[in-house]
Amino acid sequence: MNLHPCISVRQLTIGVEKAPLLVIDNVTDADELVAAAACQRFTASTRYYPGIRAPAPPTYQQFFAARLAQTLAECFQLEGTTLRFSMCHYSLVTTPPEKLAPPQRIPHVDALGKEGLATIHYLFRKNLGGTAFYRHRKTGFEYIDESRQETYLKALENETGGPDWPGAEYINGDTALFEQVAKQDGVFNRMLVYRRNSLHSGCIGKDFVPDSNPLTGRLSINSFIDLVRSQT
Repeated sequence: MNLHPCISVRQLTIGVEKAPLLVIDNVTDADELVAAAACQRFTASTRYYPGIRAPAPPTYQQFFAARLAQTLAECFQLEGTTLRFSMCHYSLVTTPPEKLAPPQRIPHVDALGKEGLATIHYLFRKNLGGTAFYRHRKTGFEYIDESRQETYLKALENETGGPDWPGAEYINGDTALFEQVAKQDGVFNRMLVYRRNSLHSGCIGKDFVPDSNPLTGRLSINSFIDLVRSQT
């Protein structure tokens, strides 16, 4: 795998707390990745992800580490670290809105640590929504770390089941509990990289129709990247 000749990199920030957000357009040969996905067997993953998953090619991680590590280091100030993938797989959103569990209706974080990163690489051409980032209105938090976890969870517990708690639908914009502070469209061959402790969610409309075909559904590659400090 090689970098696309028309690759474009933007370094942005999220909301008032200005967590870094990296947007990379025209990453690599995305059609090759889609073709490989069509040969995979997708299965249900965790109870938190609203869909099915399959392993991404090992060459994808190798490509990422070789070609994009320096870009990540500059955006997220990661000098003196190496990248280690704790997760890297194809993902297909297949859960109808009316079947979402309560935690799937609100933004989430993937981890509490500051240095863990998440990526999403969009591999669909239809208008199936991108990814948005949120601020919890009650606490004002845009990210949740160890120092904020207890306060956030207590506030969320008090809101659960209340009059402002969302119905069975994907969050896609401002709500009574969360304010959308940043959004990136799901553009074919676009990758987002952000800290795993940023509150985020997929932007999926009420008219979303689940599709389990990797060639036509809401396909992406999602990764978790851990940063390993170099020994001196």
